[in-house]
Amino acid sequence: MSTSAASLLTRGCVLFVVGVIFALVLNFLQVQRRITAFREEYLLLSSAWWVPPSCGTAAAIIGLLYPCLDKRLGESHKYRQEWSSVMRCIAVFVGINHASAKIDFANNFQLSLTLAALSIGLWWLFDRSRSGFGLGIAIAVLATFVTQLLVYHGVFRYTEPDFLYVRSWLPSIFFSGGVTMGNIGRQLAIDDVVDDEKEHQE
Repeated sequence: MSTSAASLLTRGCVLFVVGVIFALVLNFLQVQRRITAFREEYLLLSSAWWVPPSCGTAAAIIGLLYPCLDKRLGESHKYRQEWSSVMRCIAVFVGINHASAKIDFANNFQLSLTLAALSIGLWWLFDRSRSGFGLGIAIAVLATFVTQLLVYHGVFRYTEPDFLYVRSWLPSIFFSGGVTMGNIGRQLAIDDVVDDEKEHQE
């Protein structure tokens, strides 16, 4: 196996594990607040057994896709190349999820508007790239559509749906999640480039 292939596989595995952890933790908040409900036969650690591997796979794809698209578009993404920034991005993403599950708003419209603003703010603070925004929108649309299909076919349900079987703030969660995983993927890719440069210098 070539060095580049091994590096790609390693990054994919790391992103998969991160996605699984996010799924377990964040989905627990949703289930705990009875926002989502799964069939009992599917449950594993308060979540459906298929949610963690699905989210892990999606996280790996997204995290690998972001730096690849940056390269294609000529966006080297030199903005904030530090793990401290990535960790802050993760903290904001978790905070947005926490807000969707824990904070009570007067109505769903206010909650959706607030989370949308926070998600765009996350992109502005930690990304600001065209590819990041475009992919975030695409991820939000696609993931929301897939979720609607799953709910429609009875795989799971939202207790108080207000937007075509799901919650209206769901696209904002997917958007911010895509940006967050993209930042993690970019940082992993940057670290690989730095390591390769050091090896060549030696």
